[in-house]
Order: sequence, then C-alpha cells, then structure tokens
Amino acid sequence: MDIFAIMTRSILFAFSLLLAVSAQAQTSFLDGQKNYPSVASAVKTKQDTLKKQCALMGIQWPVKEMYIRSFKYDSQMEVWVRNNNNEPFKLFKTYKVCALAGTLGPKRMEGDFQVPEGFYYITEFNPKSDYHLSLKLNYPNQSDKLLSDTYKPGGGIYIHGSCVTVGCIPINDQQIEELYILAASAKNSGQDFIPVHIFPVRYNKPESVEYLTRIVKDNPVVQKFEDQLKQAFELFDKDKQLPVITISKKGEYMIM
Repeated sequence: MDIFAIMTRSILFAFSLLLAVSAQAQTSFLDGQKNYPSVASAVKTKQDTLKKQCALMGIQWPVKEMYIRSFKYDSQMEVWVRNNNNEPFKLFKTYKVCALAGTLGPKRMEGDFQVPEGFYYITEFNPKSDYHLSLKLNYPNQSDKLLSDTYKPGGGIYIHGSCVTVGCIPINDQQIEELYILAASAKNSGQDFIPVHIFPVRYNKPESVEYLTRIVKDNPVVQKFEDQLKQAFELFDKDKQLPVITISKKGEYMIM
C-alpha cells in the first residue's frame, strides 16, 4: 500500500471519528431521556396534548421556563410556565398531591417523615424510579444545612408518582409523566435550574392560614420561618415574577 493510500485511509478514519463525536455532542438531554421506556412512553402519549395546551395559553413549545410550587396542607402542586424572563409566569396546571407525611413545618432531621419547606430546585431526573418517574430536589439546601441536624439532616427528597410517600411529594403516574416531560423540555431548552418552592399552606386562603397559625403559635422559631416563606409567596402572587432569595449566615431566607 503506497503512502497516499495510507494517508487517505487515516484521514477518512479521523473524519469518521469526528462525525461520531459530533453526533454524540448533538444528542439533546430530552433525546437521552427518551432512551428509557418509561419516558419514551410518556412522550408518545402526553407530548401532543401538552403542546396543544401550551399553544392555547400562548406558550411556545418546547417550554422555555417553568416554576413549581407546592402547598402541603392544601395538597396541591402548581406548575407555572413562560416564554422568557421578561414575561410574567402563567399558571399551566394544578395537580393534587395525593399523599402527605408528617405535619406542617420544615424538615430538620433524617427520619422525621417531614416534607421539606423552603426554596429548592430540581437536581436529577430519574427515569428508572421505583415510583414510576421522579425529580430530585436539592434538599438539604444551604439553609437546611445550617438549621437542621448537623450529621443527619436527611435527603433523597423527590417529586414522584405512585401516590405513596415517607417525606416526598407524590402525584399520580399520569401527572408525573406530564410534569417530567415539561421539566425535561425546559431543561432541554436551557433552563438549568427549575425552581421548586414548598409552602406549608396557601397564604391567600384564610382557613389554611388559620390552621397554620394554630400549629406554630407556641413555636416562635417556626413561626418566623413560615413568615419568610409567606413573603416569597406574596411577592410572586403580586406580579408573577420569582423573587430573589438569598440565605443569611444564620440560615434565614432573605426575600427581595
């Protein structure tokens, strides 16, 4: 074989490798998720309906930005969407949270069966969950680490299907399929941090607030904590924009 033939084969081989690497790089997050049967099935059965629902609201598909907020006592989870950060969020759907562990108040240690309260975001998509599909939250966040049990604050908090829980946020399988596709689409569109805010109650519902007041009236520490969450709830409800939330050195939420 002459030198020209050897060089030609080497160039062709290098080019084929480049194409293979390029093809791998172009595989989107959502495409990767669809390699799992549970996600592929959800996309097949739910995506067209979600696209039509978004179109009716003036929301582009795939979803560009989303925000989730959940209310423990009221057993509800809201999904909000928008096209860009210059627009207010629009309420897309409200799901029923179909099981609840613990009581009102933040999670402070492993094994307390409490659903966390506070400000989180999705860190992991689990297409092989024991609970159909699941979305992991970044509990414990920095506030939880400062205020919870130092050695065992707990962890493994998810939004998931199957309607059972020991401290997570469960919805039914049909709903988690929709939520999972929406979240995967938003991540695929470039939203790296999908916020999830967990409140004890709907602060605009008097009977819920009355119940919370009774629960925390003898615990000023929890009462102060819940007031911080209320500020964030009210700011969002005012203009449908997410407030800026920071955490002090004491672990307190600072709402701006």
